[in-house]
Amino acid sequence: MRAASVSHAFFALAMIGLGILGLIGRGDFPPVWQPVPKGLPAREVLAYLTTFVSLASGVGLLWKRTPAPAARLLFIWFLLWLLLLRAPAMLRAFAVDSWWAASQTAVMVASTWVLYSWFANDLDRRRLGFVIGEKGVRIARALFGLGLIPFGLAHFLYLGATAPLVPGWLPGHVFWAYFTGATFIAAGVAMLIGVYARLAAALTALQIGMFTLLVWVPLVAAGRASAFQRNEFIVSVVLTAAAWVVADSWRGTRLLAVREG
Repeated sequence: MRAASVSHAFFALAMIGLGILGLIGRGDFPPVWQPVPKGLPAREVLAYLTTFVSLASGVGLLWKRTPAPAARLLFIWFLLWLLLLRAPAMLRAFAVDSWWAASQTAVMVASTWVLYSWFANDLDRRRLGFVIGEKGVRIARALFGLGLIPFGLAHFLYLGATAPLVPGWLPGHVFWAYFTGATFIAAGVAMLIGVYARLAAALTALQIGMFTLLVWVPLVAAGRASAFQRNEFIVSVVLTAAAWVVADSWRGTRLLAVREG
């Protein structure tokens, strides 16, 4: 077994967890891959295939000889999900369900793009050097930033759903809903323009991680979470892993560096 970093290992374990949940779901899609239209042809077959991709890629990312093909498979699968499922759905009906799902998938594409760029072998670099390596990582960072902006906008547009999720012991629920929404937008812009980008990415990973620990973990642990909230908890864990991977792509750059470097 091999892990290039803690973020890499955490992301791989998150994918394995999704795969296991897919197996338990028996024909339904694991969280993060949802929603998928009920009328999609061969939907159940695609669900099992997606479960296999999640599980096999997660294991492959940890296996010494297979991180490159595992990262490649996961990147291609998420990219196809974005281009063939999320983008058309958003164009057909630009509503919260469609653009929220598209932004989540964009974040996942960005994180797997970073992993693929890390682990790409010589053949990958010869054939796809224009989309992997440092150039690919820069594009992935920008895509990640773009995906964060809708996260922030949702806090403003759906304040009534966001503010009640702030832990009861923390005063000023509305303030924290607005504040975290603003930080998502600011971080997204910072990564798009490459100014204080590493700091923005690190704080984003921390924010999503804290949201997971302070909001979803208590709900799930207390047994008060609905099926939707349990899915949101799983999505939050995976997004934390994705954000951590992207933040880790700045290794070797000073945290407070103004430009990417």
